[in-house]
Amino acid sequence: MIHTIISDKIEKGEPIIIELGCGNSKPKGSIGIDMVALDGVDIVANTEEGLGFIPDNSVDVISSRHFLEHVTNYELLIKEIHRVLKPNGLHKAIVPYFSNPHFYSDYTHKNTFGIYSFDYFATSETQLKRKVPTFYNDIRFEIIKRDLNFKSQFFFRNIFKRFPKFLFNISNYWKELYEESFSYTFPCSEIYFEMRPVKKTS
Repeated sequence: MIHTIISDKIEKGEPIIIELGCGNSKPKGSIGIDMVALDGVDIVANTEEGLGFIPDNSVDVISSRHFLEHVTNYELLIKEIHRVLKPNGLHKAIVPYFSNPHFYSDYTHKNTFGIYSFDYFATSETQLKRKVPTFYNDIRFEIIKRDLNFKSQFFFRNIFKRFPKFLFNISNYWKELYEESFSYTFPCSEIYFEMRPVKKTS
């Protein structure tokens, strides 16, 4: 059954912007989805079971911030994101990088991420130079952006991290060099991804 909030926006022709795992806060104008009924949550749902309350090809933007690492049924959710996005829709995700020293402190983290993580769901044209298998699934995204984010909660350390952030985001070559050779020397905090679904045509 389609959720009322979603169906109302479809009837009014309004853009549908989803924030997964929104917690207490969400971007203005977005629909917050979380499994806990917090103040910022519009739809309480267990995304481990998919997004069955959202119809196919109906969502303009799905975003999440430090949420996908908590998902056990990860492949199902990625397939559901692909299903509900419009052909020109956008999936935006911020996930922790695997060398983030704070990642392993959180016992609720289930998945680690590197620069190739979404290449397993990507078109061959938007994969990086090092290719990864894509035969595990039959969905494809066009990866538009992947940026490494180096940051610290400590002021002076954060200033120091501006240099590797600039250097290793110069090009995909530098990102691949970083992951292969420097990922544990200069640990990265998180990665920002943007991608569009590639829909099958009948």
